[in-house]
Amino acid sequence: MTTLDVREKVRLLPHSPGVYQFFDADGTILYVGKAKDLRHRVGSYFAKEHHDGKTRLLVRKIVDLRVIHVPTEFEALLLENSLIKEHQPRYNILLRDDKSFPFIRIRNERFPRVEGMRNPEEDGSDYFGPYASVRTMKTVLGLVHKLYKLRTCNYDLSPRNIEQKKFKRCLEFHIGNCKGPCEGLQDEAEYTTNMVQVREIVKGRVTGLLKVMRPLMFEHAEKLEFEAAEEYRQKIERLESYRAKSIVVNPDIGDVDIYGLVSDPTSTYVNYMRVIDGAVVHGITIELKRRLEESDVEMLQLAIAELRTRYHSLAPEAIVPFDPEIEVPGLSFTVPQRGDKLKLLELCERNVRYFMLDKQKQEKLTDPEGATTRTLEQLKQDLRLTELPRHIECFDNSNTQGTDPVSACVVFKDAKPSKKDYRHFNIRTVEGPDDFASMTEAVERRYSRLVTEGEPLPQLIVIDGGKGQLSAALEALDRLGLRGTIAIIGIAKKLEEIYFPGDPFPLHIDKRSSSLRVIQHMRNEAHRFGITHHRGRRSKRIVRTGLEEIPGIGPGTAQKLLKRFGSIKGIREAMPEDVVAEVGAKKAEVVLRGLASAQ
Repeated sequence: MTTLDVREKVRLLPHSPGVYQFFDADGTILYVGKAKDLRHRVGSYFAKEHHDGKTRLLVRKIVDLRVIHVPTEFEALLLENSLIKEHQPRYNILLRDDKSFPFIRIRNERFPRVEGMRNPEEDGSDYFGPYASVRTMKTVLGLVHKLYKLRTCNYDLSPRNIEQKKFKRCLEFHIGNCKGPCEGLQDEAEYTTNMVQVREIVKGRVTGLLKVMRPLMFEHAEKLEFEAAEEYRQKIERLESYRAKSIVVNPDIGDVDIYGLVSDPTSTYVNYMRVIDGAVVHGITIELKRRLEESDVEMLQLAIAELRTRYHSLAPEAIVPFDPEIEVPGLSFTVPQRGDKLKLLELCERNVRYFMLDKQKQEKLTDPEGATTRTLEQLKQDLRLTELPRHIECFDNSNTQGTDPVSACVVFKDAKPSKKDYRHFNIRTVEGPDDFASMTEAVERRYSRLVTEGEPLPQLIVIDGGKGQLSAALEALDRLGLRGTIAIIGIAKKLEEIYFPGDPFPLHIDKRSSSLRVIQHMRNEAHRFGITHHRGRRSKRIVRTGLEEIPGIGPGTAQKLLKRFGSIKGIREAMPEDVVAEVGAKKAEVVLRGLASAQ
């Protein structure tokens, strides 16, 4: 089937929800997507020119199209998620799970065992989780086994085996951790009642359980059943201690899911927190790897479908950073503006940001090339560039009240300083403190030379300064006919504002963005390099002036004295005979007299 045939198929698609699959000439699934309106969404792939190269390549490879119709957009989202996991299409968002998360399993058996494990199996057992860490899972398991004396053996405790006394009590019974159901010493009804409460605990519903246990404790105490009352009291204390260690929010919030999201050019990270009875009982962060031009809305939709299914969540409300633009049966979305819900969302977003930064730090150690590409992609996205800025140059001016003006140019390649390519310029054509004219001269000299020598031009120029310095640099590029060939921005120090040519409104990049850190590093490096050269030039001028203005002392004598004594102060403090030994008695007398009169 040709692309033309695919377009014919698109025209026959209904305006209804569904899942679409693109296939290549070999019948391999290239991409799976969901749509609220199949004809509109699928048609968009063939009706316009895409900016993203991967999307253009995908469209060229499509030779067949299949769709699956579903009643609602949310069902389409769930089916899309399932098909992506099953087929792992090359152009789809990749869900990155670096590990299998721990679960608590309640086995499907008589006198069920409660245990921790990974990778749930289809064995009829009940699974609860996943938990964010083994430590969290073990905390819940430890609480369950302290509250209820559950068996841990793997015996088949069928009525017949127990009646025939096939098993003997083990050490767990003798140390008080089991009530001996293997010998019929514990009633199945009591064990089943305990398991109902265990299920509530592993679901995180501790508050409701406490409301049930307190009346029972008082009831046993009134009947003078003090051992039973004491057992309930200990259980209540342990449950309250466990709840106190959870992050407790306003109990009026009830059951709610929270999704925090942060993106970089290649991935989206989503932190999911589950609140039950006013306490955070689960927290996990996943990474969604971008493959095409997916928006944050699409990423959030996929995350909601994945995490809500994974955690078997039935929460009636989800707190989100923005409207996910999807209807989920039995679920309402809240974008909070104030109060406890906003604080929960901010906590969620802090968690996901820390996760992303930590992952990027690890990536710099294990995959420095990948980390560099990610930073450059972020820079390209933030500054609206058309290509990766692998070669960037930054300019800064230095002078002291218009004297000894210099300009510095620092060069970054692959987001790292290339010090061998640094250049400084002694300003020749400017008199007085004219920062704009100095910038024009430095930029013009730099790029006229690169053009003349056939050297590669940078993809980005950064000017240390606001709109005035940026306009001065643009004047130089206009003279050279390079305007529009090289991207150029200005950065103002005070508020870290980014200025673009012809745009009166500055851009404010997130202060925690890796791209802003690169720009700041360049700006600081240009300032350091420029001020160092400026100070050196000023010092030489002062020293040279101090000696050469003495009648009868020329550059050769001045250079010889400075080389021997290091500075004018060193010459003054030297022994007269040492100065005589260096330049002779006559010149030594002239130098020492001249320096003394200058004090």
